[in-house]
Amino acid sequence: MTSVQHSSNRTLGLAACIALVMGNMIGSGVFLLPASLAPFGWDAVAGWVFTIAGSLVLAFVIARLTVAMPDASASQMIARAWGPLAGFAIGWIYWLSIVITNVTIAVAATANLSSILPVLARPGAGALCSMLFLWMTTAINLIGARAAGMTQIGTTIVKLVPIVVVLMLLALILGTGRAEIAPFPAQGLTGSGITASAALTLWALLGFESASVAADKVDDPARTIPRATLIGTAATGLIYLVVCSGIALTLPAAETQTGSPFGAFVSHYWATGPARYVALFVVVSCLGALNGWTLLMGEVPLAMARAGELPRWLAGTTAKGTPARALILSSLIASLMLIANSLQGLVALFTAMALLATSATLWLYVGCALAGIRLRIVVPAAVIGLGYALWTLWGAGITACGSSILLMAAGLPVYWWARRERQNR
Repeated sequence: MTSVQHSSNRTLGLAACIALVMGNMIGSGVFLLPASLAPFGWDAVAGWVFTIAGSLVLAFVIARLTVAMPDASASQMIARAWGPLAGFAIGWIYWLSIVITNVTIAVAATANLSSILPVLARPGAGALCSMLFLWMTTAINLIGARAAGMTQIGTTIVKLVPIVVVLMLLALILGTGRAEIAPFPAQGLTGSGITASAALTLWALLGFESASVAADKVDDPARTIPRATLIGTAATGLIYLVVCSGIALTLPAAETQTGSPFGAFVSHYWATGPARYVALFVVVSCLGALNGWTLLMGEVPLAMARAGELPRWLAGTTAKGTPARALILSSLIASLMLIANSLQGLVALFTAMALLATSATLWLYVGCALAGIRLRIVVPAAVIGLGYALWTLWGAGITACGSSILLMAAGLPVYWWARRERQNR
């Protein structure tokens, strides 16, 4: 494997970048969150508003940093502002967060498929199926970024089908008065409910930085990335606000607490027949998100290795510029995580991994906001974004935050290894 010129591999245009952003965001979260958010009622609606606003601010900061440093990865941006160790720490935890996210999405796909094939609900069978999903998307990405981009566009279109069905049903039941909307609480909104729900909703919006992270594969990144980032984030946030809140507030509480809230909603307001197909669309949605995150799972360590933050061996690419070594290593780590947790049930595994992935990813947002402040790039937005990211970290809880810090510290030996390798060259 040899390194190739970056410019020859810029194959992702605006449409593919928007699909990458929306495809990575519209994954397992939107189809499971109505069940998690139902207990919060109207607090969850406010949580969505805060999450969408905070995500748009952070997306704007990351996009402007990318315009200022179009050929720099996120970790390199942070390194230029706060030094190489800070850049490595954020890049390392973000890479691990992507690996954990991929495990989470693969498990979610298996969980939804288990409603059709009950044998997959067994821990060993579920872990094996999740592993097959991981390696299937790895194989697609090993072909090249163009194949991954085309797959992302196709799955993004398919995954919108159940969302469109729910939107149409919502419009119908609201227009005819059939909806039984949960009443607004007499005591008003609560701060604790908004904070807790905002931590949950951010899991569904993780990925708005995807176009920036894949900047090395983007055509005309200075123009394409900001447009794709803001368009994709705004569109996805609006869809989530309407769909998740609509299901949570119009479906009886007992019916939301299922493995498929979308299916329960379609069954309640339409028929059980169409509801059976929802699980299949959810699986496609999860696989589309998994495909997009797999692209990033190779690009992040590739960029870090090229910058000397990881061992140079990971900088090797195929003739098409595909980071095959980084992809295979990342998928092996994800597979080991699945094997180590194979005795857990699918729901328990999904919950633990989702919370850890969210906390780990938040450190990237904290680092980018701090870089914006230090480099004096959109400082007001960076300050607001920093406040939002720290608030959400607090809402995620001490266990998840502490675990993400430990994972970050675990990368220090690798950092010193890579540093020694640079000195010996």
